[in-house]
Amino acid sequence: MDICFFGAYEFDYPRVAVIRKGLRRCGAGIFECRMPPGRKFWLRYPLLVLRYLRLRRSHDAFFVPQFCHKDVPLVKLLAFLTSRTVIFDPLASRYETKILDRRVKSVDSPSAWWNRMIDMVSLRLPDWILADTEAHKSYYCSEFGVPESKVIVLPVGFDDDLFKPRSRVENSDFRVLFFGSFLPLHGVDVIIRAAKIVSETDPEIRFELVGSGQTHAEAQALVSELNAENVFFRSWCSLGDFPAMIARADICLGIFGHTEKARRVVPHKVYQAMAMRKPVISARTPALEEIFQHERDLVFCREPLTENLARSVLELRSNPQLRKDIAENGMRTVWDHYAPAALGMRLLDSIKDGSR
Repeated sequence: MDICFFGAYEFDYPRVAVIRKGLRRCGAGIFECRMPPGRKFWLRYPLLVLRYLRLRRSHDAFFVPQFCHKDVPLVKLLAFLTSRTVIFDPLASRYETKILDRRVKSVDSPSAWWNRMIDMVSLRLPDWILADTEAHKSYYCSEFGVPESKVIVLPVGFDDDLFKPRSRVENSDFRVLFFGSFLPLHGVDVIIRAAKIVSETDPEIRFELVGSGQTHAEAQALVSELNAENVFFRSWCSLGDFPAMIARADICLGIFGHTEKARRVVPHKVYQAMAMRKPVISARTPALEEIFQHERDLVFCREPLTENLARSVLELRSNPQLRKDIAENGMRTVWDHYAPAALGMRLLDSIKDGSR
């Protein structure tokens, strides 16, 4: 199968990088008609069409990567003219992300209506829609009227060339790592409050929060307010530096937000840390329970999250064998089922035989 990746997307974003690599390893031919995100759609449409015409490549399908909702109508037109299949990987709803999760605008604002319409159109036009979890599939179908028969569940997985087990890096302290873009779904405030509780029992446990984003300033203010001296902030590093950062950690953290979106996603960071044989703690959500088992693959925290996260960190700190067992089991699970080749084959098989 030959596939044209089409749209204004980040070439190295983990989701598209994993899918691209997986499809190639399964024998699919891949070429790309892309431009960096940022230009208005009315400007990038003619540029993308010109690039596509210049390529003059035969292919069976268009693949529209994550966040390219506005490019779907153009791709659908090109697919109609050339009798091609359209596969769209939204990764997230614009309405849910901008309005419900980040709360950029109110739910009754023109922006909310516009983003909901973009979702409605972009999710209904393609022949196939990808969802990273069953919970996300259910949301697309119930909220935007997408037929279940055209949604393929494809977890985000991890890049196995980057994220692989390394020899343990010895630290003078015990390190708990969170990295991310500080979105509300990450629940960084929960992590900071848990760190404060942990410090009262074991002050040698160090919490490292790496990244920046929407709630970063609030997180810094909360650390000052609580006088959480065991919490340290670090700025973003490049994707290529992530493995070394993870290798230095004793425990990695997933997400702890209370938004509805937090219940539907399993972020890249969870797969990446598990692939590197690190024990992971995350809030117990329907999406995570689809894929992993508590205290086999990772550790789930129930409500109240703050207290239970602190308890889980202290338990893993005091039980090296449990840390090792969870890390080993989690690593085997993701390498067996969520490496690029496994995901590429899953996608191709779903398209070819119609199984979802």
